[in-house]
Amino acid sequence: MTLPTRSTPSPTMGACGCPEGVAVSGPTRRGVLAGAATLGAAGATVAMASPAEALTRLTFADSGYTGDTLVVLSFRGGIDGLSVVAPVGDPEYYTARPSIAVPQARGLQLTSRFALHPALAPLLPLYTGGKLAVVHAVGQPNPTRSHFTDLDEMERAAPGSSLRTGWLDRMVGATTTPGPFASSAVGATSAPRAMLGPTPELAMRSVDSFSLNAAWDATESTRWTTALRALHAGAPEPIGAPATVTLDALSTAGALRSAGYTPSGGASYPSGALGDALRDTARLVKAGVGLRAVTIDSGNWDMHTDLGRSDNGWMFRQLTEVGRALAAFMTDLGAAADRVTLVTLSEFGRRVTENGSGGVDHGYGNFSFVLGGGVVGGQVYGTWPGLAADQLQAGDLRATTDYRSVLAELLEKRCGLTASTVLPGVPSARLGLARART
Repeated sequence: MTLPTRSTPSPTMGACGCPEGVAVSGPTRRGVLAGAATLGAAGATVAMASPAEALTRLTFADSGYTGDTLVVLSFRGGIDGLSVVAPVGDPEYYTARPSIAVPQARGLQLTSRFALHPALAPLLPLYTGGKLAVVHAVGQPNPTRSHFTDLDEMERAAPGSSLRTGWLDRMVGATTTPGPFASSAVGATSAPRAMLGPTPELAMRSVDSFSLNAAWDATESTRWTTALRALHAGAPEPIGAPATVTLDALSTAGALRSAGYTPSGGASYPSGALGDALRDTARLVKAGVGLRAVTIDSGNWDMHTDLGRSDNGWMFRQLTEVGRALAAFMTDLGAAADRVTLVTLSEFGRRVTENGSGGVDHGYGNFSFVLGGGVVGGQVYGTWPGLAADQLQAGDLRATTDYRSVLAELLEKRCGLTASTVLPGVPSARLGLARART
């Protein structure tokens, strides 16, 4: 049962380099809203309150969870980690990429070996200030170079098992009394595979566009809400719960919309889908609606051709948006960043050697960013395997850190969960990139 919600679409982020890449960068294959086992406390209260009163009461929307809000930013299409965090201290890098390598003089130095792409200059203060950590040579245990297969496995995060649920569904399901916003896909019309499972999830293109499709004004919305609540009162849970949780979420979103939003600290988000989604995420975090897991997708990273140079082109434009959006997000959160952790993932990295079209094809090893107040930042984590021919895996950067080890540390230290219940078979090694919550 899904109520007719309306979420105004945003402009597309562009086409990707191969048919699979186009598909994974578009809408995911799940429905927009799923049912809930319990009625969220905020919705009914907010529906009867003024916007100011509603925002005050939103802090009671969720209970029983004291961990961080975990934000997962997925670079769909296979982002090129060797451009994002360039191994400028490895001479093989320049041999393999004579046209598209980040010049050592232009890179934003992180260590003697690594430099950020210059388009990510807004992130450098976060790194030096200890709020941003980098993990390099990270990847999956059994990579295939297939967008569909690797994306599916990354979001299932249970290799070698028969589990079909997504790892974020298991994460939220391991917490107590999740409310309507506990598992949210922001900036999306459907929830990703990582949220597949029995735990309810919510997807919205934006807070301000999230509304009942049948309602054209506030009066009509109130009439529809009253009618739908009455219609589903006393209905069996599989029928009534989806309607109830949807109405609760719509009511909360309506209160937020009425109150309006101005980012804090002079934060300036770039225009576009990524900036919009991160702004709405900060807005929901600070409103206290009970976010536990949030997914945000960034597409158009399948750069088989014309990747560009370090001062212009496709990669430069995309990373400029990423750097500005993430920096604005952290500024906007302010003190609330102490209870938020953001991690970036991508289904695979790219080949070490550039191709004849000025791009890079599907590969293995990649990078992850981890941002937040509980991050032990200012370091590049992981074991660097090198880029010499005998150090590569079938021509690709070897993944020396299982991405699930990064997630496991965040689940344990920042979310207060037992990682093995969410990530079965996860390796025991941890990098030390996060502080335990106190």
